[in-house]
Amino acid sequence: MSHVMLLLAHPRPSSFCHALAARVAERLIELGHEVRSHDLYAERFDPILATYESRTSGDATESALAHEEDPLISLHREELRQADGLVVVHPNWWGMPPAILTGWVDRVVVPGVAYRLADATGYPEPLAPIQQLFVVNTSDTTDEREENLYKDPLASIWGRCIAPYLGAPQVTRRVLRPVAGSSDEQRADWLDEVGTLAAETFGAVS
Repeated sequence: MSHVMLLLAHPRPSSFCHALAARVAERLIELGHEVRSHDLYAERFDPILATYESRTSGDATESALAHEEDPLISLHREELRQADGLVVVHPNWWGMPPAILTGWVDRVVVPGVAYRLADATGYPEPLAPIQQLFVVNTSDTTDEREENLYKDPLASIWGRCIAPYLGAPQVTRRVLRPVAGSSDEQRADWLDEVGTLAAETFGAVS
C-alpha cells in the first residue's frame, strides 16, 4: 500500500470528524503512505450531477464522463484511479452520509473511472481496484437504539452498495458513539483507537 485517498465530509472545521481524519492521515504518513486528503466542504466539492452524468452504463456514458470539465472532479477521479486505499470519515446523518459525500460517490465512482458495467444487471468490472476501504463514522445514536430501530444502514451503504464498485476491497469500519456530550478523555481514547486501527488496516510501507 502506498497511495491512500482520504475523504472528510463535515461542514464544521472544529468537528470531531476533522480531528479523526487528521489523526488517521498523520498515522498513515508515519507508516510511509502517500495520503491525499480532501475536505469536501472546504474544497466546495459540487455534488450536483450534470444531465449527461445521469446514465450509469454504456460506451456513450463513459465517453461523456471522460470529458469532465470540472477540474476538481477530474482530480478526484484521477486520484481514485491511482489509489490503493480509501479512507472516509463522516457523521451518520439520518442513516446516510452527508449529501456532499453522496454526491462525491455519484460523480467520482462512475463507469469508465471506478468500474465498467456492461448492462444494468451485470456485476461491475473494477477499473480502480481499491485494496482497503476504511470508514470512520461518528453518531449520536446509542448502540442499543441503532440495533433495535435502524439496523445500521451505513454498514450496507459502504459494504454492500459502494465497495463492490471499488473492486470489492476489504472493508474496515468503526462507529464512535454517542459523540454528543462525550468527555475529552473519551475523545482522546477514540483518536488513539482510530489511529491504531488505521495502522492495522493499512500496515507499514515496506
